[in-house]
Amino acid sequence: MAEQRKILGVIGGSGLYHMDGLREVREVAVTTPFGKPSDKFITGKLGSTEMVFLPRHGKGHRWLPTEVNFRANIFALKKLGVEWIVSISAVGSLRQEIEPGHVVVPDQFIDRTTQRPSSFFGKGIVAHVSLAEPFCKELSGRLIDGAKREGARVHPRGTYLCMEGPQFSTRAESHLYRSWGADVIGMTNLQEAKLAREAEICFATLALATDYDCWKEGAADVEIEHVLAILQQNVALAQKTVRRVAMALSTSRSCSCASALKNAIITEPARITREVRAKLKPIIGKYL
Repeated sequence: MAEQRKILGVIGGSGLYHMDGLREVREVAVTTPFGKPSDKFITGKLGSTEMVFLPRHGKGHRWLPTEVNFRANIFALKKLGVEWIVSISAVGSLRQEIEPGHVVVPDQFIDRTTQRPSSFFGKGIVAHVSLAEPFCKELSGRLIDGAKREGARVHPRGTYLCMEGPQFSTRAESHLYRSWGADVIGMTNLQEAKLAREAEICFATLALATDYDCWKEGAADVEIEHVLAILQQNVALAQKTVRRVAMALSTSRSCSCASALKNAIITEPARITREVRAKLKPIIGKYL
């Protein structure tokens, strides 16, 4: 009997794949019915786990958050057999206790985006997946454990407000988001989480706090050079945490992420065209 594969996807900066022990490294181009992904994928093996890395904004950081082709990125990861995704992201802190340099593993979202496709469905097929718990609890738990073991100051839960960008918040917005109960603010993870759920991929975020947004009096307003400096300091931490997660993965999943589409497709099967079935086969094939 063939050994079951463990394939972990990592979305983040272009340097994350430079980790000790990664072997058989190569670049892979993937085509999708939703256009081109952000860049080529870097694949390799870490122990018994296969790794697939994607620079979210493309090598050299070419794409605005709104320009990132989230559907192509997640669809391509599904085609490559990925069952787990760890998303590494810079965020602003909306809480005094979440200091720049701290790590947050969020458990909830608030959506403030307005211009981004967030579903594989439509144009002849309708599905409604549950997003009450938008992050995989099991994968998030592994992230929390891995980051703590690397000595990080970890906040094991929090609400991530996803804004459109590319501009940072106004001060009035920053105070409003705090009043809503948001803990961190970023520009990318919401679409990844929604699409990963539709693709039945476990998804969790390692959010790296780089600043206090602009709500905190006495702290410097958000400046990109400060953000990048703190982010650079956390690259090694992110690499080591991802490595621990990769080594801790089991060969099977017991969470509900793996069956998120079960009973979610509500279009009558007879009305789903051959073209739609072919287009979405990696996602819906086991149900239709």
